[in-house]
Amino acid sequence: MSDVVLSVKGVTKSYVDGDSFIEVLKGVSLNVKMGESIAIIGKSGAGKSTLLNLLGGLDRADKGAVEIKGTDLAGASEDALNGLRNSALGFVYQFHHLLPEFTALENVMMPLRISGQTKNDAKNTALEMLEKVGLKQRADHRPNALSGGERQRVAIARALVNEPACVLMDEPTGNLDEVTALEIQALMSELSSSLGTAFVVVTHSKQLASSMDRAVELSQGVLADV
Repeated sequence: MSDVVLSVKGVTKSYVDGDSFIEVLKGVSLNVKMGESIAIIGKSGAGKSTLLNLLGGLDRADKGAVEIKGTDLAGASEDALNGLRNSALGFVYQFHHLLPEFTALENVMMPLRISGQTKNDAKNTALEMLEKVGLKQRADHRPNALSGGERQRVAIARALVNEPACVLMDEPTGNLDEVTALEIQALMSELSSSLGTAFVVVTHSKQLASSMDRAVELSQGVLADV
């Protein structure tokens, strides 16, 4: 059985902006293996977030294929895509996107409830994941009562709670101070090792990129190893 959990094959993506035709991705290919951590670097406007959206099935490629655990996203229905995103992928952004009216525990429980777990089972699993990210004692706090680093830890717990094959991250430490960013970086490394989860991280942080298993650079629509 292949240990590739996310595969991109010859993907192109273009946009029309007024009279301009903008080719953002030109035949991009990438394989992500189980437990592997990959940094995607590149200048602003290079198309890193576009690529991440394609990896997550949030946008469709013009040509080429994106496969999650062997399922080609191009042929998947919207319901199937939603199911794959909830079960096989996790998402963490620069801004945590936690729901402010819910506690940390309730935010982490949400993917489990969506996937059909009972409230009690979801609560127990979410508490275990909050303990893994060092926040079990803050489970009953709402996001506005948490620090920036704590909110990002809750977001990571929510992304990991369904035991996805891969977590996609867009500038996860971009809004954090240096000390907190290093803590999040260490946490990601620990979780990748202990859970076998792959991480694909778009980042401008050289320090974060250097801590990944490998880094790839997106430049002029082409992806290459660094």
